[in-house]
Amino acid sequence: MKASRIAAAGAVAGVAVLAVSSPCFAHVSVQPEGEAAKGGYAVVGFKVPNERDDASTTKLEVTFPSDHPLSSVLPQPVEGWDIKVTKAHLAKPLEVHGKKIDEAVTKVTWTAKGEGIKPGFFQKFPVSVGTLPEDTDQLVFKALQTYSSKEVVRWIEVPQEGQEEPENPAPVLDLTAPAEDGHGHGAAADDKASDDARQASAETSAASDDSGGTDTTARVLGVVGIVVGVAGVAYGVLAGRRRTA
Repeated sequence: MKASRIAAAGAVAGVAVLAVSSPCFAHVSVQPEGEAAKGGYAVVGFKVPNERDDASTTKLEVTFPSDHPLSSVLPQPVEGWDIKVTKAHLAKPLEVHGKKIDEAVTKVTWTAKGEGIKPGFFQKFPVSVGTLPEDTDQLVFKALQTYSSKEVVRWIEVPQEGQEEPENPAPVLDLTAPAEDGHGHGAAADDKASDDARQASAETSAASDDSGGTDTTARVLGVVGIVVGVAGVAYGVLAGRRRTA
């Protein structure tokens, strides 16, 4: 009886802990695929879980930081969702690769064509972003999540260091140190491609050398075989003549 009571109490406590902590794990968040290095480009995914049991998520609006505008924002198509990109002119143009850019994306909106994100599921919305700023350690993206019940959850509260997480925290992207070579993932990919090409060339040369060596050996053996054969025939002829004599 005592053991069963302890087990029951533990189960109740566990359910209570999950009930209290679930909002912390269910908010809209943003994470990079790999790293989001300062001064480079990255693909980030906005993860949207459905927190309701009786409604689907039908719309997501993500506002991009105006204090650190991004020159390139390219959403990846998501099956079952329409995407709208909103841009605005910049008071202070950005200079990227020697070119001045006077407008930037301020908001991306995903709208479900069908049911959207059903209860018990989540959806990721990938976006390619850059050039990432070098004068900050993080970017804050405020998001609005709309349900089929017309309820709107505003994920706009900025988390403060040293304080408890707010009830509706905004998605925050942490930036890492710039790549040592200063080129980012694109250059790394190019370097790898070059290395692969060099390795393939070396393997081809080695194969050619091996093939050449094999051909030479075959020719030598063939000549030796012919010489031996001729000598054998000559010996046979001479031997026959001796027996006849």
